[in-house]
Amino acid sequence: MRSVFPSQLLLSRRSLLGGFAASLAAPSLAEAFAIPAEPPLKHLDYRKAREHFHTRLVEKGPAPDNYETLETPANARRIFYRSGRGGELDLIAWVSNYKRSKKSKPAVLFLHGGNAMGRGQWEPLKAYIDAGYVVMMPTMRGENGQMGIFSGFYDEVSDVLAAAERLAHLPGVDDERVFLAGHSVGGTLALLASMTSRRFRASVPVSGASNAWLFFDRYQSDIRFDVSNPHEFSMRSPVCYAHSFKCPTLILQANSETRLADQNALLLKRAKGASVPVTSNVLNGTHMSEIPDAVAASISFFKKIAA
Repeated sequence: MRSVFPSQLLLSRRSLLGGFAASLAAPSLAEAFAIPAEPPLKHLDYRKAREHFHTRLVEKGPAPDNYETLETPANARRIFYRSGRGGELDLIAWVSNYKRSKKSKPAVLFLHGGNAMGRGQWEPLKAYIDAGYVVMMPTMRGENGQMGIFSGFYDEVSDVLAAAERLAHLPGVDDERVFLAGHSVGGTLALLASMTSRRFRASVPVSGASNAWLFFDRYQSDIRFDVSNPHEFSMRSPVCYAHSFKCPTLILQANSETRLADQNALLLKRAKGASVPVTSNVLNGTHMSEIPDAVAASISFFKKIAA
């Protein structure tokens, strides 16, 4: 793992949804919310649900992960995109260097793992570049010392959609062939974004958590919202709105990630009610070693959808 993505090892364990060590539960939080035996199935479309819901944050501050200085990779350039209700957040993203051609290029918005962005997370994305895609990896609010308040899987969805619009309108990008992928925390955000917007031609979430109760029970230091309100959890749980997918979606996980298997099984069962195909596949490896194969699988899926 170190030889493949050395700088990813500088990120905190929050990028490792399938890691071996669980965080220690704070007794007060552990007793503050009950984990349902099965997450509720909500019948309102997730996009509509977001229009009527505002998360209540009881702690306001930056994203919790340690982070690297954002040094732009050699084969990319730094750009900014605006997010927030009034566009008040000016957030950094990396975009692959590309030359405009007569034919517009397809693009991939890739959502990094963890709650901070690092150069090691950019390295595997070269396969997209080699396959002819323009690639953008955005930071989210409150990450890497940037402006904004971390909410944990909620307001960050708005950042994803804002970044997608920025990517779609870059010169030479085909705005009808904007694809979405993400790993770990980014995989969860990819699931939620795929349920919110029709901007994406297709989506490949990798090792995302679809059950927020289980995720935040394990990573309680990531909690910023009012845990006494079950709706705060359901709005962060793709499994509760699995019928809301708005683009063809391929859900991936590593075969060692047994904790995700039951979550994904229920997600797929419920996603049969979606208006688009939602499928899954299991890759050999671990939470981290799966990334190159996941990128390759997503390229094949995107090409199939856009054929």
